[in-house]
Amino acid sequence: MSTTESDTSSEETPARTSAAGGLPRSVLVLMAVACGLSVAGNYFAQPLVEAIRSDLGVSATVAALVVTAAQAGYALGLVFLVPLGDLLERRKLAVALTALTALLLAVTSAAWNGPMLLVGTTLTGLFSVAAQVVVPYAATLAAPEERGRAVGTVMSGLLLGILLSRTVAGFLAEVGTWRTVYWVNAILMALMAVTLWKVLPALRAPSGLRYPALLRSTATLLRTEPVLRLRCAMGFLAFAAFGVLWTALGFVLASPPYGWSEGAIGLFGLVGAAGAAMAISAGRLADRGYVHRVSGAGAALLALSWLPMAAGKSSLAALLIGVIVLDLAVQAVHISNQNIVYALRPEARNRLNSAYMTSYFLGGALGSAITSTVRVDYGWSGVCLLGAIVSVLGVLVWIVDRVRARSYPR
Repeated sequence: MSTTESDTSSEETPARTSAAGGLPRSVLVLMAVACGLSVAGNYFAQPLVEAIRSDLGVSATVAALVVTAAQAGYALGLVFLVPLGDLLERRKLAVALTALTALLLAVTSAAWNGPMLLVGTTLTGLFSVAAQVVVPYAATLAAPEERGRAVGTVMSGLLLGILLSRTVAGFLAEVGTWRTVYWVNAILMALMAVTLWKVLPALRAPSGLRYPALLRSTATLLRTEPVLRLRCAMGFLAFAAFGVLWTALGFVLASPPYGWSEGAIGLFGLVGAAGAAMAISAGRLADRGYVHRVSGAGAALLALSWLPMAAGKSSLAALLIGVIVLDLAVQAVHISNQNIVYALRPEARNRLNSAYMTSYFLGGALGSAITSTVRVDYGWSGVCLLGAIVSVLGVLVWIVDRVRARSYPR
């Protein structure tokens, strides 16, 4: 099955009933905030590792594992929980996952030793995939001609949650302790669960499958949908490039000629907020029928962003330009990918999202892992070359996708 520039796949009947007249902007903003709060908890620990180590009396290795535990839990949630959106009533699922995230954030904040902290963080990550249930939920509730805007708006909230989490964590830890960060998020998530229950319309699109068959069908979708496979590959490579940059960037800014403090480096991450604006713009362009052009332009810009980045070792202006262009490009590719994937089979959007986001997440993890070695052995030049190679591969995947679409039109 393929998709074209003007794809207008049929919607599930429950969605049309629930979203008659389109999805109100206030509800979209609420869903965006819910996504941001859900994912933020997975990144709080990054600037708090030393404070956690000191307070709990654990080793630096155990404290650092908090970050890994959150990501591991999130990966498991993408595979095993997100597909449930095609089986269960979606409002109940989104609210349940949000409430459980609030509970586990409270457990994490009350941890008195390393094992309890790791368990709390892992389970928080597991249930925080509420964000990845909300995104296809918004796509289904939105009118077809507004789906791109809906996905872009909700994803902008998710991106801002990731970007702002480290800055907010540092501020709240200064005001209180590292536990304050998790308590505040737990309270906000609990309030969000209540709000989502009151505001969101009920929506169920029965798949007719039991849970084991539902999980198997996700693999079946990957096997039978070539567009899904290609878009998973593009997402994998785009987020791998993202991981390459942000894994190495802190070391560059901390070294001469910059020599920035940890606080200043954390604030530098805010330049990535430009990507949130691109998420909304990419969604609107998708609604106008330019989804494939946006993804192609994003892939090309991602490859080109490494040119100014290569000069960023000694030029802050070049580094800023490269980082902004890269963030804009990654979001353009990501949002257009999601719009294309969601149009393939409306009745299976959560399983499609599970397959796509798992690939996306794995790309980022692999990019970060490889960069850790490349940076030590080859420095910033090696990092930029790695990022450029990964990004060019993304352009090649886009070309394959377009050639295939012309060879096998719908």
